[in-house]
Amino acid sequence: MTFRDKSILLTGASAGIGRELAKVIAAKHGRIALAARNAEALEELAAECRARGGEALAVPTDVTDPDACRRLVEQTVEAFGGIDVVVNNAGLSMWARFDEVTDLSLFERIMRVNYLGSVYVTWHALPHLKRSRGLLVAVSSLTGKTGVPARSGYAASKHAVQGLFDSLRIELRHTGVDVLVVSPGFVETDIRSHALGGDGKPLEVSPRDEARGTMKLEDCVAQIVDGIAHRRREVVMTPQAKVGMFVKPFAPRVIDWVAARTIKDPGK
Repeated sequence: MTFRDKSILLTGASAGIGRELAKVIAAKHGRIALAARNAEALEELAAECRARGGEALAVPTDVTDPDACRRLVEQTVEAFGGIDVVVNNAGLSMWARFDEVTDLSLFERIMRVNYLGSVYVTWHALPHLKRSRGLLVAVSSLTGKTGVPARSGYAASKHAVQGLFDSLRIELRHTGVDVLVVSPGFVETDIRSHALGGDGKPLEVSPRDEARGTMKLEDCVAQIVDGIAHRRREVVMTPQAKVGMFVKPFAPRVIDWVAARTIKDPGK
């Protein structure tokens, strides 16, 4: 698939992976509906996308609101005449041991953004994707493949995302709509510095050593773009993660040990 003149709906577009992905798609002359809550950041990004050769529509959207997701899809179709690709990228993270959480509402907040946000956008966009024989993309995480310490709510939401899109892939197999699940590891973005702590408030500073084992943002986005272009089923990033996914069914305790050493959760 080429990106020229393709209509792409992208959530979580104002920062991190979404922002970089939008700029790369724009340079390939795609038509992008940019969705996030930060209207000012979206307008700035839309202008940059146009300067790079793409078309861009900024649609401030809270993906936890089903009506907002419906309006996002309607405005995208009105502006571009249809939808060829939906990239569910909006995400919220956490960093706290389960037994140190004091505000249980953070689990619901994370699930509403990471999982239900994907449900709402996908449900409203699906009829249009069927017409275009398009592509559904979920930006998940390696934590959607295996649990990790200090991120239980985030891992649970990403496991839900994995299950949702694996199921949709089977349901949609005769419709012409393909489903891609992307599973990055640690990427150079600020998502973890804005992660929720055990009290439900943003941490502002990541507790993890970000210089260790972190993928370049550009490398992550390049793999996503390649996965979209080739309409792949799945993209699991880093050779270590691919080996881990192979080893886990046979030696799950090894993967638990690796996760514990990699994360080094706070308080331990």
